[in-house]
This record gives sequence, structure tokens and C-alpha cells, in this order.
Amino acid sequence: MVLRRTDQPGSRKALSVRVSHRFAADSARFDEDNLVSHAGLVPLLGLAAQTRLPQIVAEKVSITTPRIKSGAANPVPKLVGVIAGMCAGADSIEDLDMLRAGGMPILFDDVYAPSTLGTLLREFSFGHARQLESVLREHLRALTEHTPLLAGLAEQAFIDIDSLLRPVYGHAKQGASYGHTKIAGKQVLRKGLSPLATTISTAQSAPVIAGMRLRAGKTGSGKGAGRMVAQAIATARAAGATGKILVRGDSAYGSRAVVRACLRGNAQFSLVMTKNPAIARAIDSIPDTAWTPVRYPGAVQPDFCHRLILNDSARL
Repeated sequence: MVLRRTDQPGSRKALSVRVSHRFAADSARFDEDNLVSHAGLVPLLGLAAQTRLPQIVAEKVSITTPRIKSGAANPVPKLVGVIAGMCAGADSIEDLDMLRAGGMPILFDDVYAPSTLGTLLREFSFGHARQLESVLREHLRALTEHTPLLAGLAEQAFIDIDSLLRPVYGHAKQGASYGHTKIAGKQVLRKGLSPLATTISTAQSAPVIAGMRLRAGKTGSGKGAGRMVAQAIATARAAGATGKILVRGDSAYGSRAVVRACLRGNAQFSLVMTKNPAIARAIDSIPDTAWTPVRYPGAVQPDFCHRLILNDSARL
């Protein structure tokens, strides 16, 4: 770039100025006060207002003995901000800085720095996690009243339960321990956390999370499953599941606690049972005429045997 001096009359001396056209990764900033960078948050927060999410959080979440006094201040707008950030793709505290860009303050009562939101989350104990579970159940019920989130829930509901192992890093990560998981079909030990999740779905809708319990990585898959199933059944009933409820799980959940929870909740169950002498005797005592073929939707029909390979199971 070439500039000419104009401060001295008659001067025609040219000054060469070097301009860099390279921008650093953080040099571009979304700072238009009248635009929202994540437009999907506009209808999302509108729906949150209709389903009373802020009021539910205020009713359910209480931090009475904070370690840092400022950490427990204004939990409702802070938690709503965290939820909105996660919906917009944030998967870390630092990512929540997206809520302070452009016209985001128009959508929220208050916008907080990521460090402030992190201070609130560090105040949470196991009891506060249970409070958030209560928020989840109550808000799911409200969502089904305002949207077709679980269409067909009154006729038939499916509850699925399963655990997973998610890796974490850092020597001081609370609850992190080595647990078994499968990678490429092989059993390996991996350091992480093992959340237990339940979902509710119908024949017409995709699964919706009904409950989530964070556990240490070494925790057995079936620990706490009975309580989780009982809560999921209660959530489904509150959301409008007046018909049949079928609870499904693999061999980790074929336990007495889960079966009892299903029976108390008047729900059917389809669980994989670990074979033992008692199970073998019970199967042998069932007459052949008492079995009914199970028809799975979307079964695969291979050419080499010309039969549905997923229809080989049977049930009572």
C-alpha cells in the first residue's frame, strides 16, 4: 500500500506502508448487536418459556450452603444459559462464550462469562444432580403437552436402559477410574466415567432421554438400574403413557431389581437373562406350545438361507 503525505503543501513524497492481510484465528469476532449468531436459539428459548423451564429450575434447584457465595447467585439464568449453549453445540465451559456474541443478550435475561458459569457448576454435588434429574422429568412432561415429541405415547411406550464409558483426562478428575469397554470389537480397559441412561420412545418418535446418572468408570453396568427404570416408568406415566410400557435392556439389566421395578410400575419387560441352572430349568419347564414367534421390524433376509435372521427368537 502507498500513501502520500498531505500535511505539507506541495509534498509529493510517497510513504510505503506494509499491511498484513493475514488474520489470526481469533481476530474475527461476531459483534453485530442486532444479529444472533445461532438463530436456532430463538425458537428454542421461546419453547423453553412456553414450557416454563426457568420456573421449573427455580422450583427444583436450590444451593443452600455454597462454598463460594457468588457461585450460587442467580442459578436460574445461568443454568438456562448452559442448556442453551449445549443446544448450540458447546461441549466445554469455554464454548459457552458464544452466548456473549452479537445480539445474544436480547435472548437472555442475563449473559455470563464462561468462568462465572463454571463457578456455579462447581457448586453442584450429587444431591444437586438429583435436583437436575427432577427438572428433566418435569420439563419432559411439559414438552409432551406442548409438542408432538413422543407421538403415540398413549398407545405404546418403550423404555431402554444402557450404560456407556466415556474417556476423561487429567489425574484429578473426580470419579474417573478404569472400566471395561469395547473398541473395534475388543474388550479394553479405559479410564473414564460410566453414565447410566434411560430413554423413552414410541413407534412414531425417536428416543428421548428420560434420565442420566453419572457414575465412576469402574461401576458395574447394572448398578442402580432398578431405581433408574422405576423413575423412567414414572416419567413416562406422567408424560401421558396410559397404555403399555415395554422396558428393554441387555444382560446387564436382567436382574431382580429391574424386574421388580417393572412389575411395580405395571410395565412389561424384555431383558436378556444370563443363563444359569435356575434359568435353564425354567426354560425347560415351558411347553413348546407356549412359545410365540417374535417379529422384528426391518429384519434382514440374506440370500443364502432365504429366511429372516432376526425372527429366530421366541417368547412366551
